[in-house]
Amino acid sequence: MATKPYDRNIPYNQLPLLPPPDEKILTIEIMKALNKANRALAELKGIAQKLPNQSVLINTLALREAKASTEIENIFTTDDELYKSLSDNIKDDSELKGGAKEVLHYREALWKGYNRLKKKSEFSTQLIVEVYQKVQQTTDGIRPPQTEIVIKKRGSGNLGGTVIYTPPKGAKILEQKLNNLIAYLNDDKKYDYDPLIKLAVAHYQFEAIHPFRDGNGRCGRIINILLLIQKKIIRHPDALPKRLHHQQ
Repeated sequence: MATKPYDRNIPYNQLPLLPPPDEKILTIEIMKALNKANRALAELKGIAQKLPNQSVLINTLALREAKASTEIENIFTTDDELYKSLSDNIKDDSELKGGAKEVLHYREALWKGYNRLKKKSEFSTQLIVEVYQKVQQTTDGIRPPQTEIVIKKRGSGNLGGTVIYTPPKGAKILEQKLNNLIAYLNDDKKYDYDPLIKLAVAHYQFEAIHPFRDGNGRCGRIINILLLIQKKIIRHPDALPKRLHHQQ
């Protein structure tokens, strides 16, 4: 029997639960890439531990990562605006210009998730929602069933604006997919995979679920960093700029 073609305009409620079949993710090519990536991360962690003040490196890298991540969303800022955003002389976001405000929100969301993870050492829907709320500066949560969300192709060519994916829809469906994702992230006995394999699979699944109205890309990339911290692949020091201490 021929498989019915996937209709990109219909919510993909049949999104498979995790984990995917091993033959899809444990290939020779992936294992080779995994080995290189783990070596690079171990080298970075070793170099960072030799620094007298790791917070200088980590805070700078986190800020640069926030800048790069927001640029993916077509939110741009200059380096001057970026570092000015961390100045203790800046009292509120209204003093910031351009994309610096969005970059700062991303960075604050990263530290929000980090501090939550430190307290309970596991992911939860609440943690993910709080990260999203910080990124978007909203009190909104998981998108309601009536929200119409479609992913369209960017660009102005013949295919520009065409629908390429419609994420799952419905409160119970989203709850099921998210609960499965969170269990996959937290349970290393049932889902015994290398953390970097788990990171890639979980990131795909999160973006496919697309649980929020907007900001899913930035939230997904923050979850990637938090997963590496949870699995002790990288470590963030407790030192935070004063401005961020006041907002946690």
